[in-house]
Amino acid sequence: MALDTDRPSAPQLNTMTVRAKALSTTARSRVHEQWQATAGIRHSITRWTRRFGTKILPWARAQPIWRWCTASLRNRIIAANFIGLGILLSGLTLLTVQHTWLIDARTESLRTQARMIAVAIASNAKLRTDGLVIDPDQLTAKDGAFPQFHDDSLSRLAFDIAPEQVAPVLRRLIQNNDVRVRIVRRDGRILVDSNTSFGRSNAAPANGANGNDIESITDTRLRSLWTKFVAYFMRSSLQIYRELPSSAVLGYPEVQDSMKGNLGSMMLLNNEGEQIIGVAAPIQRLNTIPASVFLTTRPGDLESILWRERRPFFVLSLLALIATGLASWLLARTIGGPMHQLSRAAEHVSRNISNSRELPEMPDRRDEIGVMARNFSTMTAALYRRIEASDRFAQDVAHELKNPVAAARSTAESLGYAKTPEKRDELVRQIQGELKRLNRLISDVANASRLDAELALQETEPVDLSTITTNIAGVFRDIQNGQDGPPCKIELKIAPTTTRTDYRVDGNEGRIGQVITNLLDNAISFSPGEATVTLTLDHDGPDVVLTIDDEGPGIPPNKLEDVFKRFYSDRPQSDNKRGKNSGLGLSISREIIEAHGGVIRAQNIKAIPGQEIGVHDVPELAERRIEGVAGVRFEIRLPRLTVQSR
Repeated sequence: MALDTDRPSAPQLNTMTVRAKALSTTARSRVHEQWQATAGIRHSITRWTRRFGTKILPWARAQPIWRWCTASLRNRIIAANFIGLGILLSGLTLLTVQHTWLIDARTESLRTQARMIAVAIASNAKLRTDGLVIDPDQLTAKDGAFPQFHDDSLSRLAFDIAPEQVAPVLRRLIQNNDVRVRIVRRDGRILVDSNTSFGRSNAAPANGANGNDIESITDTRLRSLWTKFVAYFMRSSLQIYRELPSSAVLGYPEVQDSMKGNLGSMMLLNNEGEQIIGVAAPIQRLNTIPASVFLTTRPGDLESILWRERRPFFVLSLLALIATGLASWLLARTIGGPMHQLSRAAEHVSRNISNSRELPEMPDRRDEIGVMARNFSTMTAALYRRIEASDRFAQDVAHELKNPVAAARSTAESLGYAKTPEKRDELVRQIQGELKRLNRLISDVANASRLDAELALQETEPVDLSTITTNIAGVFRDIQNGQDGPPCKIELKIAPTTTRTDYRVDGNEGRIGQVITNLLDNAISFSPGEATVTLTLDHDGPDVVLTIDDEGPGIPPNKLEDVFKRFYSDRPQSDNKRGKNSGLGLSISREIIEAHGGVIRAQNIKAIPGQEIGVHDVPELAERRIEGVAGVRFEIRLPRLTVQSR
């Protein structure tokens, strides 16, 4: 039997279990800490958001600048543009004033020069022993000067730094540098000052590296403002002091430390806020430091460099400010102005609808503002037409309602003069007929008044016209076959298609069926017995075309559009179907088709020479027959449903 050497022992299992529990506890504690940290952050964000919404935002809204910015669209455009530009320029300016790289570079350069000058001066210093000058040239260094004697032997050795010995060395070392060099003794006296010894100026060059260009007064003022601005935001690792007079340079701690053998750097600011970098280096030989070299940049040297570098930035900022102002003005003029004009025009229209002609259409503008203005005018014109149509509809309804009411009233008054029961029964039937006509008229008016709202709120779906037409034609065939007298023939022709979706349109199936029913019923009512009413369904390009042809007497050419007007009826007085028709069927049909984006129209069918006209057999239709017309055709065009239209 083989031993399972990989299986841990009981103590190992216990140890592993304890470690697993410890790791699980540690993981849970870390998850809990992370959850607490997240909850704390979430709580802080919620608290600051609540504080911003309850305290800061109301306070800001109460300020005049906020009210000005939000007073109009023009002010918002201007404020948004200038705030964005201000944030950008502020960020760039803050990045500009951070010029520590230049300070570090200049400081390191001065350190190197200070070391070189200190070594050069120390190597040229002359040794004195008991006041006797070893160098013969030093014998005439100072007329009438007596050597100084010292009691101790160490102090008898001293290095003497004469100005006439140091001056040539300094002239060679700094002839191409714009720095000021001062040799400072331990007692604070200035042995050599490059400004006084070499006739150098203490001011920075005006413009350019050599200072040959003449700086304008405006440039000087701008550079002065820039200097003060940079000094206010200055961030430097050097100690910053106010500039002292030359006789008090030993007051700088770095100069005092240089007398102890240390190399020190500092930043000085003069009364004008100009920055000066100073470096103090010891002049040391044989562990003796008789003096120090104090190098400083000329006042305004750093500012001149920065100004030459940053001046294009200010020029570009000025150009950006001008461009922002022009853009704000153009936007306010091209957006805020037209919007204000439209607002005032809409206010005038709301007070008096007849002022709709004052709405600006802006035909020269092709952008969104122009489109909005034209759509606004179109919408107002449509609203005005709707109001006028409502007024005409109310007048037509009042007129149409008066006719059956007046007829019923006249007939009712005639009842008192009826001498026989038969005459009285006939008058009662007439009154009942007029009341039925009035009831039908009121129902049709109610349906027509609700039509606009229903069409606006209806939901569209794909509708197959071939199916609807087939079903309605079948229903009318059954009605015609079941009535007394010779029935009309209902013939349906559907052109063959490549796909089953060629006759699909986007619309409401009930409303489209209502239109086909109205047109088919109208065609049958004007057709003589045993006539044929033909329904033809075909497609013409992007449209589905449905035509309904009858064999009626036709429509006068000047009435082909009037038949679609409300309450229009061209039926003879003797027609027994007149009371069943309110004259709203074709008008409602046109509104439904136009709401579906289609077109409906009527046209006469020209008769073929020698064609037998069926209306000759019906006296009422024969007397209204139009010469050369074999019937009327109603044509419906609806846009065919495509994938893009859905």
